[in-house]
Amino acid sequence: MTNDTTQAAGGPSPSRRSLIGWGGAGLALGAAAAGGAVAMTRTGNDVDPAGAETGAAVAFHGAHQAGIATPVQDRLHFASFDVKTDDRAEFVQMLKDWTAAARRMTAGHAVGDGAYGGLAEAPPDDTGEALGLKPSRLTLTIGFGPSLFEKYGEKFGLTGQRPEALVDLPPFPGDNLEKTRSDGDLCVQACADDPQVAVHAIRNLARIGFGKVAVRWSQLGFGKTSSTTPDAQTPRNLMGFKDGTRNIAGTEPDRLKKFVWVGEGEGPAWMTGGSYLVARRIRMNIETWDRTSLQEQEDVFGRDKGEGAPVGKAKERDEPFLKAMKPDAHVRLAHPDSNDGVTLLRRGYSFTDGTDGLGRLEAGLFFLAYQRDVRKGFIPVQRSLARSDALNEYIQHVSSAVFAVPPGVLDKDDWWGRALFSKEA
Repeated sequence: MTNDTTQAAGGPSPSRRSLIGWGGAGLALGAAAAGGAVAMTRTGNDVDPAGAETGAAVAFHGAHQAGIATPVQDRLHFASFDVKTDDRAEFVQMLKDWTAAARRMTAGHAVGDGAYGGLAEAPPDDTGEALGLKPSRLTLTIGFGPSLFEKYGEKFGLTGQRPEALVDLPPFPGDNLEKTRSDGDLCVQACADDPQVAVHAIRNLARIGFGKVAVRWSQLGFGKTSSTTPDAQTPRNLMGFKDGTRNIAGTEPDRLKKFVWVGEGEGPAWMTGGSYLVARRIRMNIETWDRTSLQEQEDVFGRDKGEGAPVGKAKERDEPFLKAMKPDAHVRLAHPDSNDGVTLLRRGYSFTDGTDGLGRLEAGLFFLAYQRDVRKGFIPVQRSLARSDALNEYIQHVSSAVFAVPPGVLDKDDWWGRALFSKEA
């Protein structure tokens, strides 16, 4: 079972500003060691006493990375990075620095010595826009893309370490992928209940990685479109339909083990306890959808729009009778019974990026799915959907990426990717 559980509410949650204030006595000493961009000014527990649930901190350490089975937060900032250094030691040090910064930010602390109070001649360690904000259940989840192993396998000593399951996704019918929004050597998924906390996290990691990595593309998200909390109300996507009714919950260790976590002996040892992430930006043809009759909308999904019940049923969580749906209904084609039992853990978000040059809403779903093996998870399901899904008339996949997500950071001495780069760790 994952250890990335939200801390129980136990009293008022200290703000980032107050936390920095408590550490103020240490700032002068820390500032004297100015090059330590991620130096810790305090020791002790990684997680602050939790406040209200939406402001609480999520434990950073655990067997699996937080941000996968963790109850889905309200906001997303996802970033894909390209590596810009050939120096293995420099890249490894950046991963260690990122880990230290992530450990502090997820606990509600500022990065390093904070945003103020240090040397006037040097930039602050933290950008400061999250001062005064609660931890907001921030989770940071890192993944390594296929291109990291292809481009830097020899330089970084990764030859033979690329998992067989980390395949390049094949082209699917109807894809219209933008290369500038696809792929990447590594990624970081930041989820939080406060958008500024998520943006602050990615911004600071990008700043720390300057010269070693550069953002290739990124995506902001809101309005979670699936839930990993079974007793929570199922969210709706921008088409107005509930999504993820039978998503894998964080409280289902057996299903997580069966469908999400990589088991021992399934590929290189460094991936044991990890997972594989598929990220797809799916644009919705909103204006066309909005002119479509209610009956057709419901036929496309195979559910009614109000309750979310499958065709012929009364309640959302009633077992669907797939044959009662149209052959090309989305739910019918995506259901595990139509895909040899394949089940994905989804953490998708809605997005809107203004309008395009024709005045149409640039909006849709940023699809995020975790699985034990991409070859047996996303690929067969998407092949079926791309071939026949009635929803294809209203959507288009414009961005695509896949990443190997290593297991969790175990303790304060551990860091992201340690098992992969352990020869020189």
